[in-house]
Amino acid sequence: MISIEERKELVFFPTWMAGRKGYAERIRQVFEDYLKRKEMFFTSQRRQILDLLLEAERHLSQEEIYQALKPKGIGRVTVFRALKTLEDCGLIERVSDKDGKAYYEMKLERPHHDHLICVGCGSISEVRWPDLERIQNKACKNLGFVVEFHRHEVFGRCAECAKK
Repeated sequence: MISIEERKELVFFPTWMAGRKGYAERIRQVFEDYLKRKEMFFTSQRRQILDLLLEAERHLSQEEIYQALKPKGIGRVTVFRALKTLEDCGLIERVSDKDGKAYYEMKLERPHHDHLICVGCGSISEVRWPDLERIQNKACKNLGFVVEFHRHEVFGRCAECAKK
């Protein structure tokens, strides 16, 4: 379904589900329930936008989502509003590149991870650093700081761009 050049960036998914398919089913149900509570409809446009995000192997920008679905008659404003609704629902999260451009990834029930963002090609790599997490949790505890959330985005050059 996705006509966008693929780089596998999205790697951390819940292990308790029946793979990506089980995860996708869970996400669709959570979104449908959220929309019902908000007295909104799970339109075919919202479904297509969500499905594109669920099938993606990398972080997608609003423009990439729009361009991929434009041939199906989905407009830019519809994409913008759907992304906002998915964020409000807690299903997706944005990751920013070096210029502040937003890219989106599925968030719900995925293990915590951080991002390495290439300033050359724009690739986004997901990483997990258990040792760093322990250090930061200990520091916060020692300071009496109660963490609500955190995000690490490290900017640099991927191996390919560093060779150039």
